Amino acid sequence: MMSEDHFTSVAEHYARFRPSYPDELFRWLASIAPQREFAWDCGAGNGQASIALSEHFELVTATDISAAQLASAPQRNNIKYRVAPAEASGIADHSVDLITIAQAMHWFDLSKFYTEVDRVLKPRGVIATWGYNRPKLDHSELQKILDDFYEETIGAYWPPERVHVENGYRELPFSFRRLTVPVFALSAEWSREHLLGYLRSWSAVGRFQVAHNFDPVSMIATEVCAHWPQNEVRQIKWPIFIHAGHVD
Repeated sequence: MMSEDHFTSVAEHYARFRPSYPDELFRWLASIAPQREFAWDCGAGNGQASIALSEHFELVTATDISAAQLASAPQRNNIKYRVAPAEASGIADHSVDLITIAQAMHWFDLSKFYTEVDRVLKPRGVIATWGYNRPKLDHSELQKILDDFYEETIGAYWPPERVHVENGYRELPFSFRRLTVPVFALSAEWSREHLLGYLRSWSAVGRFQVAHNFDPVSMIATEVCAHWPQNEVRQIKWPIFIHAGHVD
C-alpha cells in the first residue's frame, strides 16, 4: 500500500503547533549534499523542513499526499509545493542532491519509495530521514498525564506504523551507504495552551475525534491546567533520531 493521509483532519493544528527543527540540522544536511542545487522534501506536510531547506538550496520541491497540509505551508520563491505520493514524485531522473523525510517515512511503501529514490538522486546524492517521539517535560506530574493520554486514552487510535517512530526507525530497512550522524534535538519553551494545541495535531487524536465525535484533549485539559499556571512557560524536549546515507 502506498502512503495514506493521516493528517488532513488535523492540518490546522499541525501547522500552528508543531515544534520547529533546529537550524544546525539543515546546515549539516547542506554540508553533506554533493551540491546545493535541488532538494526534495518528501512527505513535507506543512513545509516545516521545506522552509529551512530553502535557505540552503537553490530549489526545493516539497511533496505530500495531503493538499490541506500543503495549503498551510508558507510560500517561498524557490519552493515548489505539489500533491504527490512519496512513491511517485514526478521529479526528473538523477536530478536531486538531497532527499529529506521528516517524521513521515513510516507511512511509505518503502520498496517502491526506495526505487523512486534511486531514480531521482544524483550520484553521491544524500537521503536523510528523521523523526521524534513523544515530548519530555520538566515536570513529573505533567509527564505522567501526557504519557497516560498517549498510551491509554488514544493508544488504540495510533496507526500501526507508529511503532516505527517509537523504536527510532531501527526496524525499517535502509538500503543506502550510511553516513555518520551528529546528535540533534528539538526544544521549545511553550505555554500550556501551545502544548494542548500540539496534542491536537497528533494523528491518533484526529482518529479518536472521527470515531467519537469529540476532542479527547479536552479530557486532560483541566488536569494540565492544575499543574501549569496560565502565564507560565515550560521547556519541552524531543530527541531526534536520524538515518542518513547516499547512493554509490
